Amino acid sequence: MIGVFDSGYGGLTILQQIRKVLPEYDYLYLGDNARAPYGTRSFECIYRYTLDAVSYLIRQGCGLIILACNTASAKALRTIQQHDLPLINKKMANGQKVNVLGVIRPTVEVVPSLTQTKHVGVLATPGTVASDSYRIELLKQAPDLIVTQQSCPMWVPLIEVGEHDSEGAKYFIHKYLQEIITRDPMIDTLLLGCTHYPLIKQAIDAELTSLGHPCNTIAQGEIVAHSLADYLRRHPEYETQLTRNGSCSYLTTDDADRFSTAAELFLTHPVSATRVEY
Repeated sequence: MIGVFDSGYGGLTILQQIRKVLPEYDYLYLGDNARAPYGTRSFECIYRYTLDAVSYLIRQGCGLIILACNTASAKALRTIQQHDLPLINKKMANGQKVNVLGVIRPTVEVVPSLTQTKHVGVLATPGTVASDSYRIELLKQAPDLIVTQQSCPMWVPLIEVGEHDSEGAKYFIHKYLQEIITRDPMIDTLLLGCTHYPLIKQAIDAELTSLGHPCNTIAQGEIVAHSLADYLRRHPEYETQLTRNGSCSYLTTDDADRFSTAAELFLTHPVSATRVEY
């Protein structure tokens, strides 16, 4: 199976796009809703929570795990890849191995080809902005970029309670976009650095037009999906570990009925989730 992890619901937008590109695989989605949000927590806390989830997904038979969470990708992925995975893989039987991938690297790889002014904005949660991961990775790709980051703390809560079409949401969309454009009027490309944000992408684009500042706005789902397909082509050793029945199961660490209801905001079909502890 391919495991997809997020602190809550946002990773469902990544999963949806992955399943469009790679529908044949089996997927197991895990949302750590009981401990969400991750965005305001410390590096150590997020690392520990993410490692808990990764370890659980491995025990469920996932050979490849996608951290479909920008905060986890920013604050936990590198340590897990460098410190924990070597120890985990030593214990794997029959020469099998697992890997954990994030969403930041594949996203930033496409940005330099999209900006003409070389001025790029990143819209993200406070935790992702504080990690500075997007700026660091973007500058690795293109050192001449000017990167401006904007924390958008109200967007995720509004989306998760279904208020992303409300007047209150419009106010905060205007507020954060106005702030980042004021700080750098030459931005022509905006990266949506949170997996929740595709749900308000149309509203973001409309507000940018209203402000007289249309931009390329980049959502992550399709980019991550095609990057994963490329990864699997380059690593055929995973083909023997990843089952192909086209199935998808949903797990949450919080109330299963609440998760199933909220998940319909992010997906085009109903789901039935199961509550788990690990």
